[in-house]
This record gives sequence, C-alpha cells and structure tokens, in this order.
Amino acid sequence: MMRTIEILLVIVIITGAFIIASFFAVLPSPRQVSPMSLERLALTTLQQLDVSHDLSTTIFRPTSDPSWTDLQIALSASLPSNMVYNLTVYDVVSGSNQLYQLDNSISNAESLGVSTGSTSYLVASSNVTFSFTPEKIGEHGSGGTLYILNCSDASGWWITGYTAQKLAEDLYGMLSPYFQTTIMVQNTTQFAQILDNVTISNSPYENISDAVVINTAGEAIPIPSEYAQNLPPPQDYAKFCFILGQKVRTYNWTFASNTVGYPLYYVTNNGWFSTHPGIPAWGISGLQSIGPAGLNSFLEGLDNQPYVPNGIWITGSPGSVHLSSEAIYTCNYYGIYPSYYQTASRALPSSITSTYDLNVANYIFNPSGGYIAGAVYRQATSGVFLALGLTRTPDIRLTALGLLDYYKPRLYRSDYTSTGTSKLVVLQLGQMGGT
Repeated sequence: MMRTIEILLVIVIITGAFIIASFFAVLPSPRQVSPMSLERLALTTLQQLDVSHDLSTTIFRPTSDPSWTDLQIALSASLPSNMVYNLTVYDVVSGSNQLYQLDNSISNAESLGVSTGSTSYLVASSNVTFSFTPEKIGEHGSGGTLYILNCSDASGWWITGYTAQKLAEDLYGMLSPYFQTTIMVQNTTQFAQILDNVTISNSPYENISDAVVINTAGEAIPIPSEYAQNLPPPQDYAKFCFILGQKVRTYNWTFASNTVGYPLYYVTNNGWFSTHPGIPAWGISGLQSIGPAGLNSFLEGLDNQPYVPNGIWITGSPGSVHLSSEAIYTCNYYGIYPSYYQTASRALPSSITSTYDLNVANYIFNPSGGYIAGAVYRQATSGVFLALGLTRTPDIRLTALGLLDYYKPRLYRSDYTSTGTSKLVVLQLGQMGGT
C-alpha cells in the first residue's frame, strides 16, 4: 500500500513540475519553427497561373492589353493577403549579346521589404513546337534499307483487329524517318526478288545486304510461289523457313519475324493455295499451318545447321511481363510509349541462345521464368532477328522500339532562331507584418 502511495506522489510531483515549467517557458512562434519559403511559394504560384493559362496567354500580348489587369487580379488572389510582389517578364533573345530584355512588370507595392524570395520560370508560346532531325540508319556505314512486307496476296494471323497491310502502313509512318530508304514489299513476287538478291525499287539507297526486313503477318510468313513449288513433296513448308534463316544469315539481315504470337507458325499465299489448297488453317483460304517446325527450321538455317525437321513446341507462357529498363529509356528517347506490361504466351526459351549460337543484343521485356517475351538476337556469325511472343493483339510500337534500341540512331535538335517565342518570368515576394 505504501509503495502505491509513493508512486502516486512521484507522478503528482513530476506532473506539477511540467505544468509550472510550461507556464513560464517562452515558446517560439510557429513562423520561427517553420518559416514560410517565399521561393517555393513563388514557384507554385507561377505554376498554378500557367496551368490555368492566365500566365502563358497574357505575357505574349501587348502590355496595353486588358488581360494584364486580369493577370494581376489572379496573382493577388493566389497569394496570402499579407504578401507583396513584383512580377517581371523578360523576352528571351537569341543571336544577341543581351540574352534577356525587359518586357513588362507588375507590382502591388513600391518596396518588398528587407526579407524577400524570388523564383524564375520559363514560358514558351503555344505556337512553339519541338522538332528534331533523326540520324539515318546506314548513313555512316552499311545498310540503311528497311523492307516492310506489305504483300497484298498474303493473309495475317493472330493480328486481331488489324490487317497485315494496315500494320505495314503504320510501321512505315513510324520508322521511315530513321532509314535512308523504306520500301514496301507489295506482293510475294517482290519478296522472292529480295530473297534472290534482286532490288525492287529505283532508290539509289536500296541495299539488300544489311537490310531490315519486317514481317507484318503476325504468326504467318508470306511464301512466294517460286519457293513453294520447289519445296520437297509433300510441300514441306518448314523447309522454306529454313531457307529464310539462311537468307537472313547470308545477307546479314535484321529480320523482325513477327509482331505477335508464335513466329513462323503458318505460311500464306492466296494465289498459290488457291491451286494447291491442302488443308487451310482455321478454314482460311491462303493460310497453311507449319506448326513449331517453322521457327525451329528458321533457327537451324540462321545458325548454318543441317536441315532436320523438328516439330517440338519450344515457346512458353510466362504471363505478365514488363519492359526492360533499357527499353524504358528508349521509350523516353524516341517518344514511343507502348504499355509498360504485356501478356506473353509464346515467349522463346532462353536456351535458344546456346542451341543456335545467339546473343541477346537488347531485351524488350525482362526475362521471366527462363523465357524471353521480346528481344533482338544477334547470331554469332551473321544475321539478327527480333521476336515478340505476346498474346494478341499486336502493338507495332514494340517492334519499332526493339529496332531503334538495337540501332540507336541519334536525334539532332533542329536549330531554332525565331524571337518572341519564349519569356522568362521572375516573381519576387515579400511579407508584410514582420515575423
């Protein structure tokens, strides 16, 4: 009992001492503990005025325009009532010894006091657009030709919502600025010509060696009649994929094998299969199934291995995959923004790098569970191919991203010398009423 009383007395004494000390203690004002940052307030005020377009609209108008009065009203309403300010606008001058020239100034006081804070803010006119000139692939070396398979006599598969021709058109618009010449391969006959090292245009820059070839038919690959008729009976279409792999190796092509799905799973040629029907894949005239043997045979040809038909399914389904850090950097550099994550159900196994003497030049997606959903592979001797093992529908931005990341053409900023398109705004703040 006595111990309990002693504890209560101690608590009373400590509490009383704390109350007495707090009564006589002089605490600092909240402003001294956490003073207002005038620089931060000035910056956020300018940003808010710019978001509402009061700032960017007004400062490019003549100083006699009534909108300057509206800007001053908006500025006063954005600041605490005890705040004085001076807002000064300067013209940004190019090609002159003087970088900034005074344009206008508005203020609500003759003096800002002793303690002030200021910030600067650069505003561009609404009619200013950023422009750049891309370096042409092949400009300082070999290559520089982009072939896009736009075969009118071929069909696509697993490119849900698109046609191969529409994908070809979109790829042309996206990638042609980066190549010395971009050529649409309009039919399987022209495809046979480039396979046989015969040019198909009048462009002086067309060069079959070291070219980039993009297949837009999804899981299918157009097959020229000239090649189909020479295949071993009974029409071993996997042998064409083997020959295609050899051509990629011979010409040192960069071959984008597919935009989605399982690469080289079908062959397509509407004219050939109208007279050699066989069994149409999924009931679609002009489309015949090769199965997994198409990709396996292509890799054999690319690695200069003997042709051995192999119908073993090698792709996997890692599910959700995410862009690699390198791909994200490339997105920001070239301004191409596909979805950060995708679903992969036809991803190539990492083991193909050792089986076919390949090196991963750049990952489009991070590897997952021993599978690679998207990457550019370089064969040790010659030839490059890009594969995307994603679930439909196709996103051509990923194909463009992989190729640009591989070649890395530089972007050159265009010289811009026009005056009156940028303004420097300086906002100075002072506080009335002391601390």
